[in-house]
Amino acid sequence: MTLTDGNLLPHQLSGATERSAALAVLFDPTTFRHLEGFGVGPGWRCWEVGAGGATVVSWLAKRVGPTGRVVATDVDTSWSIGAARPPVEVRVHDVSADEPPGEGFDLVHARLVLARVPDCTRALRSMAKALRPGGRLLVEDVDLALQPLVCPDEHGPAQQLANRLRHALRQLLAARGADLAFGRALPRLLRAAGLRRVEADAYFPVTAPACAVLESATIRQVRDDLIAAGLATAEEIDRHLVNIASGTLDLAGPPMISAWGRRA
Repeated sequence: MTLTDGNLLPHQLSGATERSAALAVLFDPTTFRHLEGFGVGPGWRCWEVGAGGATVVSWLAKRVGPTGRVVATDVDTSWSIGAARPPVEVRVHDVSADEPPGEGFDLVHARLVLARVPDCTRALRSMAKALRPGGRLLVEDVDLALQPLVCPDEHGPAQQLANRLRHALRQLLAARGADLAFGRALPRLLRAAGLRRVEADAYFPVTAPACAVLESATIRQVRDDLIAAGLATAEEIDRHLVNIASGTLDLAGPPMISAWGRRA
């Protein structure tokens, strides 16, 4: 379970669209940099796992062109209106329970997915199995324990409050079974799934406008949970939201670790 887990932050709640858009703004450039490095191009067969949005799917579709194929899967495909046209094929699919939607893929990609599936090990094996020999698997997820502060430069009361609320959020996640250090385990998990030539890097966004959008939307979504758990007061949350809106906080996003490898 991660910050994006549906049990804590349901996609249907107000603010979910804002969070999804902010995550795309923050992390799409890193994802696209890796995909470009892999040489994704015309004719490639790609599987986007747990798509949850159209930005990566659209990027892949443009790169593979009419001779390629992009299979986009998720347990909820309501995001896919307008995206389900050739070379994109959208399917309802549970990566931890269902068989892969094909085989011989040149690329399989999953971002902010694995930590919130019921059986991560099975999901990874399924994704690796779907690759052609030499095909690439790219998985990306956040690591909230790697950088636990939302205001790394804690120089005043507003920053101290922001970090107290981030600590409260981490407590709430941990109490519900979240693995706050999941991201750093990705290279090991890829090797365990049989991948070779595994590498990884990390991206840590600091002081980007999307960080403020993400923080505001997240806090609004978990407001009642924080108050009910006795981890924060309504006054503290309201004050933090005002501080965010003022534009005076240097807010950081969660570090995202990208790990990739090849099928032998």
